[in-house]
Amino acid sequence: MPQLSRLFFKTAIVFLIVGIAMGLQMAISGNHNVIAAHTHANLLGWVTMALFGTYYAFNPAKAETRFAHLQYLIYTAGITVLTPSLYVLYLGYEAAEPLAAVSSLVVFVGVLMFAAVVYGKAPKSTTLPKRTLA
Repeated sequence: MPQLSRLFFKTAIVFLIVGIAMGLQMAISGNHNVIAAHTHANLLGWVTMALFGTYYAFNPAKAETRFAHLQYLIYTAGITVLTPSLYVLYLGYEAAEPLAAVSSLVVFVGVLMFAAVVYGKAPKSTTLPKRTLA
């Protein structure tokens, strides 16, 4: 499995833990104000990153590119800022709204970059083909 796939899966697990922790906090407190942050952590963090990792696992030549690694960094930075900014925004701290807006745009750029990877041509692989006995 390509290193980039591992990075996406490991990061996805972190967001799954964060999302579940938020869900538990809401269930225990009975206050569901932060459900948007919980949803974003689970869907954009856990699910989407796991899907990115799966795609790169099935397309290792694309996973080796600098562009794919940059896509990981940009998307991860966006989600990492978006989740807590939404959390505090929905707790009532309206000052977090510009940060949530900017980080949402960063996430969108990361998604557009992934679309470019998916629709782009696969680079030529640097690995040698496997030999078969004739």
